[in-house]
Amino acid sequence: MDYIILDIEFNGRKFASDLPMEVIEIGAVRLDESLKIVNEFSSLIKPVYFPKLNNFIKKKTGIPQDELDIAPGFPPVIAEFEKWLGSPDSFLLFTWGGEDIKRIVFDTRMHKLNEAYWTGLHYFDLLKGYLRYKKVTNDVSVEAALLDLGIAPEGSAHRALDDARMTAEVFRKIAADLDLSLKQQYKDQFSNSKERRLIKNAVRTMISQKKPQTWEAFVESYLAEKIPLTDPRKAAELRDYFHSELEKKQ
Repeated sequence: MDYIILDIEFNGRKFASDLPMEVIEIGAVRLDESLKIVNEFSSLIKPVYFPKLNNFIKKKTGIPQDELDIAPGFPPVIAEFEKWLGSPDSFLLFTWGGEDIKRIVFDTRMHKLNEAYWTGLHYFDLLKGYLRYKKVTNDVSVEAALLDLGIAPEGSAHRALDDARMTAEVFRKIAADLDLSLKQQYKDQFSNSKERRLIKNAVRTMISQKKPQTWEAFVESYLAEKIPLTDPRKAAELRDYFHSELEKKQ
């Protein structure tokens, strides 16, 4: 089985807008079973919305505007990438966090493409694997992980292929200590990490202070005016997370 290390860049923005963020670059490296890099994939993607990069993204990524202007759109690039990847049974995908898979799934939906390839494959969150390896809980960047592991970073941070190469070096260094059975599949998530962290901390407080440990009490004491629960999918997800955290702490 091959190991594919994926990284994307997307045109996040610093201003409020209802328009979607889009993938603007995909980079990936393929490692064989001996963890040797045997192939690479790289492509810019011209976005439908905000085709002109704002100053923040331009400075962060260094992506040249003139190259983005002539780049192909998402549909042909993702088709080419899926062909390069091959059958999902032939590789395990690695990402640093879950945002990359999420963004690809969202863009396939936006372009009304079949998302089954991406929702069906397994991927391993190397960030979570690294945190378990180091026995820490605070998120770290790939660059910080390289520094901690004594690996000199090469290339440009926030360019997809260079980031994929650097992530691959982290994987190669700690591969023997990873539990790859903890691979996962994409699942829609309606809450964010800040909201889930609020629940985790609140459950700890409720138990230590011997407060009523019910969802209704939690909503009244901790969620009122902090997290809107108008979306029933989000409310159900947070309620399940609350009960899960409560069970673990008890």
